[in-house]
Amino acid sequence: MQLRYNYRAYPDASQRRALASAFGCARVVWNDCLRDRKEAHAAGLPYVKSAELSRLRITQAKRTEERAWLADVSAVVLQQSLRDLDTAYKNFFDSVKGKRQGRKVGPPRYKSKKDSRQSIRLNINAFSLQDDGTVYVAKVGNLQVKWSRPLPAAPTSLTVTKDSCGRYFLSFVVDTEPDILPEVETECGIDLGLSAFAVLSDGRKIDSPRFLRRAEKKLKRFQRELSRKIKGSKNRAKARMKVARQHAKVADRRRDFHHKASTQIIRDNQAVYVEDLAVSGLGRTRLAKSVHDAGWSTFVGMLQYKATKHGRTFAKVDRAFPSSQVCSACGFRDGPKPLHVREWTCGECHAVHDRDHNAARNVLFKGRRIVAAGRAETLNASWSAGKTGTKVPAQRGEAGSPWKGQTTQAGIPGL
Repeated sequence: MQLRYNYRAYPDASQRRALASAFGCARVVWNDCLRDRKEAHAAGLPYVKSAELSRLRITQAKRTEERAWLADVSAVVLQQSLRDLDTAYKNFFDSVKGKRQGRKVGPPRYKSKKDSRQSIRLNINAFSLQDDGTVYVAKVGNLQVKWSRPLPAAPTSLTVTKDSCGRYFLSFVVDTEPDILPEVETECGIDLGLSAFAVLSDGRKIDSPRFLRRAEKKLKRFQRELSRKIKGSKNRAKARMKVARQHAKVADRRRDFHHKASTQIIRDNQAVYVEDLAVSGLGRTRLAKSVHDAGWSTFVGMLQYKATKHGRTFAKVDRAFPSSQVCSACGFRDGPKPLHVREWTCGECHAVHDRDHNAARNVLFKGRRIVAAGRAETLNASWSAGKTGTKVPAQRGEAGSPWKGQTTQAGIPGL
């Protein structure tokens, strides 16, 4: 499997200038090639091939007075920029034809030198790891790197990135074998929320750290200072950097929290099941700031790749599944409930449920059935067919309650 390892780099002044030149040259090649393809499309001409663009916009452009400075950077950087443009076009075409899953991908757009994030990509021919702990980058030099952890294998590619607050990072892609953990008997369902970041089916709760909310007071002050500075001035650039650094701190803390929580869950459970939330839709509601502050999508993505890396089972439960409406004790569907209702009593068996804990247990039971049957689409459709105040229909081979005959981690059937 392929994994990406990120490390902080500390280039000196001359290396920062060389990297800035590389960022600019890669951006110019991208924009020139994109312009040629857009003009050809507008004129009704055939799609311009990559070989022709490489000849015109890289090889021949270096010989002209207008683009002679392209020769100051590694040719690998320029070729990789063209390959990235090809990938962007392929993703766009696949999305239009329905070959690509997920939301629609738009056509490639021009890059601006004002973008806060700049990056270049290199293959193995343009970088190498040195014995003294530095990383050699072609026509840049040996970069000092903070090795927070060792690389498990030799990297196959490198991405050098400068973020919005001026930090440099090296991102290595490594081909490595999965690190299978010893098997455990426990499984868990996870209900993600805002009052508590996550509630596990065994009753544990992970509190929501609310990193952005805690930093809002300082951010408000920095943004007020930024708004008072004259556009284009050096003081405005300094004020913008303060805002960017504060946002970077928030993002770093959130990422660290996600990594620690997801690693602990994967290590403690053989199977992990989570609800497939419509985060993009929730991000357009009045809860948008809190939803984005929680970072559910990033957290679920970490669970998924870590489950693959460590040999665990991972499954998503369809978002149409009414986890908050179904009694986890008897299977009675008690209808939708407003968000302020945190506890409710089942109208059939009179069991008292914590809303989030009950949802997490339902996600666990549903996830087990999805993995066992291997037909998530059919099972999710059967759940959505139930009506409020009625029993959920039993699946083939079962009778009565959908949880009947199943034993929980506590060893009590039907709970």
